Amino acid sequence: MQTMEWENDVKAIVDEWISLNFLTEGDLFVIGCSTSEVAGEHIGTAGSEEVAVVIFRELNRLKEQTGVHLCFQCCEHLNRAIVLEKSVMREHRLDEVAVQPVRHAGGSMATYAYEHLNDAVVVETIQADAGIDIGETMIGMHLKRVAVPLRLEKRYVGKARTTNARTRPKLIGGPRAVYPD
Repeated sequence: MQTMEWENDVKAIVDEWISLNFLTEGDLFVIGCSTSEVAGEHIGTAGSEEVAVVIFRELNRLKEQTGVHLCFQCCEHLNRAIVLEKSVMREHRLDEVAVQPVRHAGGSMATYAYEHLNDAVVVETIQADAGIDIGETMIGMHLKRVAVPLRLEKRYVGKARTTNARTRPKLIGGPRAVYPD
C-alpha cells in the first residue's frame, strides 16, 4: 500500500513540473532524496531500494517528457557528489571522481541511479537548472546561483517533505535596465 502512496506522490510532483513548463531539453535536474525519510524514518537510517525504484521510475518519466538530464545527489558520506550519465559529464565538461555509491555510503537513491542510468559516473559538483529535494537533503549547493523556490501543490513524498526549485539568470544593472519576461 505504501508503494502506491509514494508512486502517487511522485507522479503528482512530476506532473506539476511538466505542466509548469520551466524545464527545457538539456537542463540539469538535480535530485536529493532520503529514502529513509520517505518511509517515515530518520534520514540515513533506513535506506530503501523499494522507495528508490518508485522515485526513479517517475523521474525517468520527467526526463522522457522534458529532455532534462537527471543528476542524483549522494549522501553526505560521499560529500554529496552527483551520479549522472557519462555523456552528460562530457557535455558539461565535468570531472569524474573515483567512487561507486552504495547504500551506506552514497545512499539508496544514488546507488539505484548508479546501477540504472546509462553508463553512470560520479562527479563532485554541478550547477543544475532545477531540482527536487525529497527529505531535506540540501541540494542547494548544486543549483545555479539564483534559485527560485517553487511552491508545488504536492509537498510530500510519503513522509518526506519536498522542496522544489528552478533557477533564473541574475538580474544586473540599475533602474534603467530592462529585463526579459
